[in-house]
Amino acid sequence: MQPARTGLRLARRRPLPYTGAMCPDETYDAIPLEDAVQTLGPDERGMMTELFYAFNTVITLQAFGDEGTCRVAFADARAACRLFERRFSRTLPHSDIARLNSAEGAPVAIAADTAELLRAAIDFCADSEGCFDITMGAVVRLWNFHEGIIPPQEDIDAALAHVDWRTLRVWEEPGDDNTERDECRGNARKHRTGTGERRGSTDTRGILGDNACTNERARHPQAFAQLSDPLAAVDVGGIAKGWIADRLAEAIAAHSLDAFIVNLGGNVVAHGQKPDGSPWRIGLQDPREKEGIVGAVAVRDASAVTSGVYERCFEKDGAFYHHILDPETGYPAKTDAAGATVVTRLSLDAEGYSTTLLALGVERGITFTRKHPAILSAYFVDHDGNVHEA
Repeated sequence: MQPARTGLRLARRRPLPYTGAMCPDETYDAIPLEDAVQTLGPDERGMMTELFYAFNTVITLQAFGDEGTCRVAFADARAACRLFERRFSRTLPHSDIARLNSAEGAPVAIAADTAELLRAAIDFCADSEGCFDITMGAVVRLWNFHEGIIPPQEDIDAALAHVDWRTLRVWEEPGDDNTERDECRGNARKHRTGTGERRGSTDTRGILGDNACTNERARHPQAFAQLSDPLAAVDVGGIAKGWIADRLAEAIAAHSLDAFIVNLGGNVVAHGQKPDGSPWRIGLQDPREKEGIVGAVAVRDASAVTSGVYERCFEKDGAFYHHILDPETGYPAKTDAAGATVVTRLSLDAEGYSTTLLALGVERGITFTRKHPAILSAYFVDHDGNVHEA
């Protein structure tokens, strides 16, 4: 996406050099359009809006409240996005995920929030009936949906041999001065393998408060990750935005804003309600028309996430190919659903389940929904634009 198409203002800043450190304050990978930001409002309703580019999409933040407070809250959320993109990106070379994928089976020191995200992904893999696998990275990078390139069958078969989320291990070890020095220099030593239990909740004492490499931090456990298959590759694209949306909502709510929307390119968190008492409404995409909708969902203090086969797709030789890949075949999942919208309290859950429900299709997806109480509601849109509510 080019600046002219986003309409965002671009401020130039000299990039910081990469110093070889893992500490996010010292590590810098350039993010496309990082300084493109547009802040609007307040409008006639008193709503402030900020647009910026992250995670290969346009992020929209909207809130009702004092203009100055909204601007500060938006800035905090934007800073959190930069941090998370530099940790979770598959393509930024110094991210936790990129270093894990290039470690050839060796343990890699990672940030605590990366460990939490990976553990959450492992849980969703186990619960997806085979429809979601975080180690699909080796297959995902073979496909090019922008240029409509189908990878050779032999390449898909070779990559599928390295798809198994069970090869991923995440754990912690007690921090010490040596761990701190290794972490800050990006010189992780070899550590023993093991597994850890998923953290029950996120420490919200500060979204960005644990970034500095300090002696205090060294006293806390250091997280590690390892892929036991040297050729396996992790891709958190199917879950990361949900986890991030929850963190951004926490960052904005910390400024005592009671009514706001966080929209990560279709991954929406709706906090509170509009000043007139009405809920936020999220449109259901019409798969036949890019700008069309076939319905709307009322959301209050919840998240709505949509996965659709129309998001990244192409046609070739009369066949339709979309980006939701089946971990069994390496090809687009065969589904009678064109889109699946999931409403949950946590955006992490909505993100994790939406891909699974889309791949399962309408009937199996409705059955799956009824077995998972975390899903408040789910809506399937078929290829003809019909809506099926679970």
